[in-house]
Amino acid sequence: MNDSLVTGDDGIIRPVWAASDPLLREYYDTEWGRPVCDERGLFERLSLEAFQSGLSWLTILRKRENFRDAFDGFDPELVAAYTDADRGRLMADAGIVRNRRKIDATITNAQATLTLRADGGLADLIWSYQPEVHPTPRTAGEVPTTSPESKALAAALRGKGFVFVGPTTMFALMEAVGIVNTHLVGSTARPE
Repeated sequence: MNDSLVTGDDGIIRPVWAASDPLLREYYDTEWGRPVCDERGLFERLSLEAFQSGLSWLTILRKRENFRDAFDGFDPELVAAYTDADRGRLMADAGIVRNRRKIDATITNAQATLTLRADGGLADLIWSYQPEVHPTPRTAGEVPTTSPESKALAAALRGKGFVFVGPTTMFALMEAVGIVNTHLVGSTARPE
């Protein structure tokens, strides 16, 4: 086994990042890399990936329930209607990441999500960028941070009015929601 994988007490082989904290382990074992195909689920993940920019994913996971409460369960219709009063409420909420640009981006992206419904919806657009061939990383260093598909998805979303959707953020989203498989070769989650 390589030094990018560890075997837990439960016998499950995980990447080091997923074994470093119980919350990350639970997220990896039950959610990361599993398909998310509904609008609200994808809007939530898109929003949380934007909030994660420049921070650790563990920080976001620790605040996830607070984010859900603050953003009305990431219901795009509710978030799209947020006013300046809502922006003020969110900026005062210590339970979330208080970054004005990211809060504004979430509201803008909710509005863009609603507009996108006329063209098939957020899920159809995001899933249309699933690659034909998935990477086969053996070590953490071999996991890509972007792909031609993530670059194209970022451009398509920007073209539809979305913001905070760069190629690296979109690649992380694609990994998290099961569009691209970057489970390390040798991990329990990636059968040989």
